[in-house]
This record gives sequence, structure tokens and C-alpha cells, in this order.
Amino acid sequence: VSFLSSDQYLEIERKADHKSEYFRGEMFAMAGASRAHNLIVVNVTSELRQQLRRKQCEVYPSDMRVVVNATGLYTYPDAVIAMEARVEDIHAGRAPQLVWLLEHPPLYTAGTSAKEADLLTPSRFPVFQTGRGGQFTYHGPGQRVGYVMMDLRRRNNDVRRFVFDLEDWLIRTLAHLNIRGERREGRVGIWVTRRGGSESKIAALGIRVRKGISFHGVSLNVDPDLDHFSGIVPCGISQHGVTSLADLGLTPSMHDVDLAMRQSFEETFGQTSDELQKTI
Repeated sequence: VSFLSSDQYLEIERKADHKSEYFRGEMFAMAGASRAHNLIVVNVTSELRQQLRRKQCEVYPSDMRVVVNATGLYTYPDAVIAMEARVEDIHAGRAPQLVWLLEHPPLYTAGTSAKEADLLTPSRFPVFQTGRGGQFTYHGPGQRVGYVMMDLRRRNNDVRRFVFDLEDWLIRTLAHLNIRGERREGRVGIWVTRRGGSESKIAALGIRVRKGISFHGVSLNVDPDLDHFSGIVPCGISQHGVTSLADLGLTPSMHDVDLAMRQSFEETFGQTSDELQKTI
């Protein structure tokens, strides 16, 4: 298997978890392997899997800190100020990377692709223009927001992989809570299939990168007032609805959700530790 580096293998094997046909095609494309060589690699995958996945720690170094705002609502402008300050500190080497879990008061945010027509009731809640990707979204009580300030320079500035891994984080979190979340081609976010076959969005994501450091992140609907989403066209998608854990009949506490999010984050990105002092 010397023709295939472990870094190449990790990238292929990550995609193989979701599309086995893509895995085989990518194996030929990246490795230039013959069918015989391809079979050799596939046959030893199980033996290499654990060893090669240890290289994840080189992609996501383990200086990630976690802060959970367990009580109260954090205003959106203050959160943006705090994130931007942390981004500068991470870039300058003054602070470690950070994942920040919190709740906001009711508000709408407009991403860089937001269309004015998708803001249906402009006077309902405060509206904030933000530099993250995406369109309009809602934040409010009962929704867990996860802001991720990660140094993407350590992973070759691979933003596409970072977004893929954020989606994995949400999907793993939902799995820990006994919900099957899925990606959908052409639709941002994480989706669940309802009885009868309809699909609803349960989690959203939108990021911004400055000086190689990510900020903004993801949101997971735990038990928000779903009527609050009716003031916008969420993420520009009007054909499908929005749901939450509570809407699906699950009643975990926010603490339970935080535990699931942290465990899933570590499964996806590597070990974390608590922020040693209050900096957010």
C-alpha cells in the first residue's frame, strides 16, 4: 500500500463512511491504483483504520477549550464582539481554540447570501447583519448555539472539510439523542425524516473565517418556539419545515444536550478541556 499516503487514505476513508461508490472512485483517482492494488487497500482497511485515524490529532490539535453558558441568554452583539476578540487572540497565539455553547434571546441573523424577501416580518425580532455564510436564520431560547473558533491554518485551511466535520458533529449529537440526522444535497443544515416522509430541518450551520480562524458555527433546536421561525424563510428554503427535539417527542434537558454535543465534538475533532478562566 506504499502508493497511498496515510493522509490520502484518511481523506478517502472519511468519505467512504457515507458513499462507498465514491470511495472506490476516489481511490483510483487519488492513488492511481490498479484494480488489484485497490483490492489490497480495501482488504487491509480494517487493520489500518485505528492507526491512521490517530493522525486526526495532527489535523485537529488538542488545545481546544470548552465554555458552556448554562444560565441566562447571551446577547448577539456581545457574542460577536467576544468571538472576534478570541479570533484575534488565537491568530496571535495568545489563546487556545474554543467551542462556546450558549443561548440567545429571540433574534434573526442575515448571512452573506440573505435575500430581503426572505425576511417576512422585519419588526418581529431584532435583525442582525452578520458576515457568516448562509441566509436568514433564527436564534432564541431553547436552541443551543455552538460557536467554534478553530485555527484552520493547522489543517491546510481546508474549509470544506471543516464544514463537513461540523455536520458530522451535529449528526453524531443527534444520534446520541436517538435521532437520525442527515445531510441533504443542495440544502444546508441537518434534516430529519418525519412520519409520512416529510423532511424538517433540526440544525443549522454557518461560519466565517478570518485570518485562518473560524467563528460562528452551528445551532441545534432543542425546544424553541417553532412559531418564531415563521418570520423568515429559514436558510432560503420554503419547501420544508423546521423541527426540534421536543417537536419530535424527546425531552432532554439542555445539560443533557450539552453533554451529547461535547462527546460528539470530541469524537469528531479530538479531546477538549474546560476553559481555565472565564474569558467569554
